[in-house]
Amino acid sequence: MIIWIASYPKSGNTWVRALLSAIMYSKDGKFEFELLENIPQFPLRTHFSSFTKDYFNIQEISKYWTIAQDKLNLDNKVKLLKTHHARCVYMKREFTNTDNTLATIYIVRDPRNVITSISNYFLESIENSKDFLFSSIRHLGSKKEGPTDENFYTVLGNWADHYNSWKKFNVNNLLIVKYEDLLKDTKSQVIKILKFLSNYSKTEYPEKKIDNALDTTNFENLKTMEKQAILSKKLPFGKISKKINFFNLGKNNDWRELLDKDIANQISIKFEKEMKELHYL
Repeated sequence: MIIWIASYPKSGNTWVRALLSAIMYSKDGKFEFELLENIPQFPLRTHFSSFTKDYFNIQEISKYWTIAQDKLNLDNKVKLLKTHHARCVYMKREFTNTDNTLATIYIVRDPRNVITSISNYFLESIENSKDFLFSSIRHLGSKKEGPTDENFYTVLGNWADHYNSWKKFNVNNLLIVKYEDLLKDTKSQVIKILKFLSNYSKTEYPEKKIDNALDTTNFENLKTMEKQAILSKKLPFGKISKKINFFNLGKNNDWRELLDKDIANQISIKFEKEMKELHYL
């Protein structure tokens, strides 16, 4: 059964995966990029290659969303999967269902900070990044991006669509984690996540291992590791290149300092309901 680590892009998913993979899949809690492979992404082309090769046609791939998960769950093991996919329904076909989903950890971030991270990562203007956040037909994946395993049609919707799609699904087995709380007190949030996971797997982890994970996944260390990986031509993420810093600003990504007030106001108006609910407003 799947425990999803779900989020809108640039909301802290990789950081949470880094923390959990170091704690759960290393001997000493010290993070290395290779550990991320223990919490793989869904969907990937490999999940669908035995069903279809039409990776950018939602009418086709939506037929196999849950079937591909059925196949992954044949081993009857609890597994963590990362996704940026909205928990959407298309032509009465669910992206996932309770037959395949055990639980969800949803990571959410103030959209006024998401926008600047999207601008950096996708090399887009702030205006275009705002359109990215606002578009209800937004998706990831394009034929133009090349034949990598990660390049697959991934439904997002707008920022609020995405949040609501997961918030309303399997609510008794849902943990919502705010990126801002992770920044403020990483250890307490990690312990909260591990406690949530203990409902589905009874493994306990020594405090020393947790502390090592916290030390080796702090922003400055991850940024240094990324630079070293790029220099050695062992890129830690498929999309990363010398033109893009995946770990870019960290705590310095503050919309109050970086974002035009008019753009910030537009975001607040567009997503007022959800931002108030999350105490961003």
